[in-house]
Amino acid sequence: MFCCPQPLIFFLLAAAAAPRRPCGPLGLSQDTVLGRPGANITLRCWDEGPGNVTVSWRAEERGRSQRLPAGNALPLHRLRHEDAGTYSCFVGSHRLRSLRLLVQEPPETPRVSCYRRSHDHDVLCEWPLRAKPSPGTRAMLWVKQRFTAENATEQRCRFFSKAQKFVCRVKVPRGTEDTKPFLVSTCVSNGAGSAAGEDKIITLNGVLRPDPPLNVTVTALEKAPQRLRVNWSYPLSWDHRFYWLRFQVRYRPEPALTFSEVDQVTTTWLDIHDAWRGLRHVVQVRAQEEFGHGAWSEWSQEAVGAPWTDPKDLNSDMGFFSSQFPMEDGTYGLTLPPELFAEDGADGTGGPIMEASARSTASPYAFLVAGGSLVLGIALCIGIVLRCRQLWRMGGWRGAKPEGEGQHVLVPLGSPSPPLSDTPLLSPPCSPAPGGLHVTSLDYFFSGQ
Repeated sequence: MFCCPQPLIFFLLAAAAAPRRPCGPLGLSQDTVLGRPGANITLRCWDEGPGNVTVSWRAEERGRSQRLPAGNALPLHRLRHEDAGTYSCFVGSHRLRSLRLLVQEPPETPRVSCYRRSHDHDVLCEWPLRAKPSPGTRAMLWVKQRFTAENATEQRCRFFSKAQKFVCRVKVPRGTEDTKPFLVSTCVSNGAGSAAGEDKIITLNGVLRPDPPLNVTVTALEKAPQRLRVNWSYPLSWDHRFYWLRFQVRYRPEPALTFSEVDQVTTTWLDIHDAWRGLRHVVQVRAQEEFGHGAWSEWSQEAVGAPWTDPKDLNSDMGFFSSQFPMEDGTYGLTLPPELFAEDGADGTGGPIMEASARSTASPYAFLVAGGSLVLGIALCIGIVLRCRQLWRMGGWRGAKPEGEGQHVLVPLGSPSPPLSDTPLLSPPCSPAPGGLHVTSLDYFFSGQ
């Protein structure tokens, strides 16, 4: 037969025997009248009395007195919260009765969430409201260790009108184990009713939720058109000398609606390597306890930055429109100007898409090579023209020989010429011997002799 250990039985019995905190409406005195906002109500000075007596009414609210219509019955229509106060009836100067009017509606059921900003902060439990609570509404919170018979600690909750929520602070004694479970109960009540929230079981580790990171900045990296550097700092409520955080970064170019995310960042900076050229990017960061305990913080405020752009590509007359598409190596293609995507003109005729505007980015060495080639070509043409004119003047161009006349055969004179490698390309000018040939002159080949 299975037998439970005695300490476990004790804890279970103690937990089962622990009564739940009562949560009921606030007690109302005999002279208190409750009315709902927007309802009609009638106040009576007495139930039975002489009919010939004139009864007057006065409303006393915050030290002010206001006269009201006379009569034993005082009707009030469409009650507002401002109508709450003390109403007194008089006969002459004698006060007969005072009634306290409460204009309230039952409170909303609390839906509590608890969190802790760091390991050395108290636990905060809060819940939002759809509407401002009625004056006099009271909110309470009880905390006790689970499976123990000790009494629960009681905390009064405070309403913050700007945030439209109740907030309760639970003090954590030093040395409390982070994994020990606690039972949290809530109750909201006023004269019109009460509402109890569901009991919650929490641990100190489980409710960790840091504040969002601070000082998020986005800067460009020089000569890196697809990179961005993101920096941030720890929230002031988190002591990073003893406990660390891990971060998540999300970013998107401004035309896009979806974010890209980077997880498991343990530093306070990140380099983005796939930014879109020429576009502003929106970046946000959030934090969580380094071992994954608790929940992520809220996202930080948005920070905006654009990658580095080559000054040669900047044009003051037109902006940049990114039409980049991912390549196989993970990079992006060309950035095109917005004129390529312009719509037709307003008159429907279709205006010009883009004006011809380009700037040469060629290297200066290319200009030197092209210019030198052009000069050499012009010089060669001029030399050929001058040589042709010289031959024309010397009568070099003559008619063809009569048919049947034999051709002269050139016979070399003197010793054989040296090899080509020993012969200078240009022979020095000299006076030819009588009857000799101008070997170095081209006139022979054009004279027909």
